[in-house]
Amino acid sequence: MSLRVAVVGGGPAGSCTAEVLAKAGIETYLFERKLDNAKPCGGAIPLCMVEEFQLPDEIIDRKVRRMKMISPSNREVNIAVERDREFIGMTRREILDAFLRNRAAELGAKLINATVLDIQLPANDTDPYVIHYSHADKRSDAPDRLGSLEVDLLIGADGFYSKVAKAIDAGDYNYAIAFQERIRIPDDKMAYYEDLAEMYVGNDVSSDFYAWVFPKHDHVSVGTGTMQIHKADIKTLQAGIRRRAADKIRGGEVIKVEAHPIPEHPRPRRVVGRAALVGDAAGYVTKSSGEGIYFAAKSGRICAETIVEVSNRGQRIPTEADLKTYLKRWDRQYGLTYKVLDILQRVFYRSDATREAFVEMCDDIDVQRLTFDSYLYKTVVPANPLKQLKITAKTIGSLLRGSALAP
Repeated sequence: MSLRVAVVGGGPAGSCTAEVLAKAGIETYLFERKLDNAKPCGGAIPLCMVEEFQLPDEIIDRKVRRMKMISPSNREVNIAVERDREFIGMTRREILDAFLRNRAAELGAKLINATVLDIQLPANDTDPYVIHYSHADKRSDAPDRLGSLEVDLLIGADGFYSKVAKAIDAGDYNYAIAFQERIRIPDDKMAYYEDLAEMYVGNDVSSDFYAWVFPKHDHVSVGTGTMQIHKADIKTLQAGIRRRAADKIRGGEVIKVEAHPIPEHPRPRRVVGRAALVGDAAGYVTKSSGEGIYFAAKSGRICAETIVEVSNRGQRIPTEADLKTYLKRWDRQYGLTYKVLDILQRVFYRSDATREAFVEMCDDIDVQRLTFDSYLYKTVVPANPLKQLKITAKTIGSLLRGSALAP
């Protein structure tokens, strides 16, 4: 037999899933409803993703080597990458997504530009999933717009509003709202952001998260995020970050306004039957940093590598137990990272006092190195015992001075 897999969603999660499957010779179909989709996103990617996923320079708008942390009282802490080769990549999602999707297609994945309308679940362990879809091509001379496809495995990489998650009853999750404006600013002000990104914290810019100014090719992305209970305040918070960054973006022209929900935690079920979820559909966005691009791509790769292995490179149909191997590998590799970032958000984002303490702590060189290594290489990097003790003391001292430990 020859295994047939459908991947619904052509973002980083779906494209990286399809790429691995196609390279292994597995018959792979990649559905994407909008090939020029520009998902609202800060667009920051760590160095490990650039290297691991072999991303070329031409899709990276800026190589950020300096980060400025700005506290509620406007205290600024400058963090610089020390090693020459290190940087945080800034990219536009429409550019990154198209590159990854096209690479998967070049390697053999069959790209279908269509909207998935309905998913018919199998009645037993061997019947196929039936995907009903509508082609995006609306020309009068285009072939029949409606189509269907039978597959053995189904991968949901279709984001927050995942049709696959709904079809398999994967359960819901809490969510946050990200809102940003792309602003084209004068050249002299753009020069300021040549290799610099800014993060702002404070109740005026986010009740429970942070706001940002990230440089792109010819503009900056200015945005904020907040949890579900505060989502009605998102425009007020966006006005807050615009006020805080006013001098640096003055004279700018808004070229695009974007908003999108992002998950706060994994769905209750990420594998059901012969269907699996990856990326935002699975809920793989980190607390504290709100990062999802790398984890989306990585989850797709781990899921696909597991399928290749347990299917004997497409020679047998994996079972639900086989697919859950992907979850075990994912949780073993990244479970601690998610827990640590969740704790950091709970401790440091709960009041302006704790945010002041957080920015103060970031002024320490050992904290900066630990933070950058953890972000660039996606590990909870262990410092040596003396540095660990110093960082712990620094954290407690900052919290006490800011009265942040008070209830």
